[in-house]
Amino acid sequence: MILRLNLRFSYAKMSDMGTSKSKKIRWKKVIIIGGGASGITAAISAARMGAEVLLIDHMDRIGKKILSTGNGKCNYTNRTQGVRFYRGEDPAFVLPVFRQFGFAETIRFFHELGIFPKERDGYFYPASGQASSVLDVLMMELRRLDVDVRTGCEILSVRKKTHTFEIQTRQGTFVSDSCIFACGGMAFPKSGSDGSAFPHIEAFGHTFTSLVPALVQMKAKQSFFKSIAGIRADSLVQLYINDRIVCQDRGELQLTKEGISGIPAFQVSRYAAKALAKKQTVSVRLDFAPDLSVRELKRELEERFYRGDGKTAQEALIGMISKNLIPVFLKQSGILLHHPADQVSKKSLAALTGTLKQTAADIVDVEGFDRAQACAGGVHTSELDAHTLESRLICGLYFAGEVIDIDGMCGGYNLQWAWSSGYVAGMHAAGLPAKTTKSSSDASDHTALIRKQKG
Repeated sequence: MILRLNLRFSYAKMSDMGTSKSKKIRWKKVIIIGGGASGITAAISAARMGAEVLLIDHMDRIGKKILSTGNGKCNYTNRTQGVRFYRGEDPAFVLPVFRQFGFAETIRFFHELGIFPKERDGYFYPASGQASSVLDVLMMELRRLDVDVRTGCEILSVRKKTHTFEIQTRQGTFVSDSCIFACGGMAFPKSGSDGSAFPHIEAFGHTFTSLVPALVQMKAKQSFFKSIAGIRADSLVQLYINDRIVCQDRGELQLTKEGISGIPAFQVSRYAAKALAKKQTVSVRLDFAPDLSVRELKRELEERFYRGDGKTAQEALIGMISKNLIPVFLKQSGILLHHPADQVSKKSLAALTGTLKQTAADIVDVEGFDRAQACAGGVHTSELDAHTLESRLICGLYFAGEVIDIDGMCGGYNLQWAWSSGYVAGMHAAGLPAKTTKSSSDASDHTALIRKQKG
């Protein structure tokens, strides 16, 4: 259920019903460090719970990263949800959070703020087609709730006192009852996610899993990519680590002069980056005929090459694969472009079949954080309460968004995690009593939620 009430008014009204008018309710003070998607949502959530909220960001404005999502159109969630769309050392960590604020709550939340949803194949965008609309309505809600937003505010230190937090900044010292780190990871540092808050987190004893770029272009060793740069093709991308397949994805692959990009490459890139950081061997196998089995492809090629219509090898492949890819694939298979198609040996045709189904490339690197759409890695989820997102080490300290060791696939999943974790962290930081639930690690509980989401 979404708390849409103005809780400041509600609580004030309740105070009039007390036994003594002299008794006043003390609003809980919450400070949020980081003005991205999760930080803004946490601020709204905490303020709706009646808290006095201060949102701090070291950039000149908040929400910069929101403006770049979905190529400026903001794919803010996805109808298809489940643990399989999230990554980290413990992906199931997301489930207790989504139980409190998931897909349905997100759609309702933004619709109430003014975002009319437009769905395309399960992907949700604002009907305006503008990411700025999403940021605009969030900013309006911050103003309505009287959230104090401080930009260009550099954090100097964050200390826990007996019952409060003391945050020293270039703009002064602030005190709060609870504190939320929603400072992002390392992806797209121009937006503010630059890791500058990490030392303050580590000072509390928290540790990070390895941080690497995710949803990012991969660089290959092979030189033939230079000749096919700019080509897009429907492909299946299989990622191998130490010669063992670990994941795969299919979609429109973008070939670059340095390697591969596009959705299917992005989806597997975080695993490549993690493996490369460990000095492991990483490679991909590209299937440019994903709708055909090896046998079906062999039969199709034999029919095209041996029909005796006078075509060259190059001409025999037109209409089947991109023209620009034909010279590369023929060369890889040892077939001359203008060789008569019906004179190509079955051995060479078998080689061509293998090239189309399993073009191999060695991955030697990925693009840096400045080109990444997300960051893989973050604060260890074992150090956080999965229901409240409160630190297990420091009472009153909370985390939200990309700073946690959770990252999502392309398709609105990273923003869904930002909205959900932000809202949950905000309402608990503001003092929402924890619900009586089973342990977040209960396998049956996780399974039930997955079934509910799929259903």
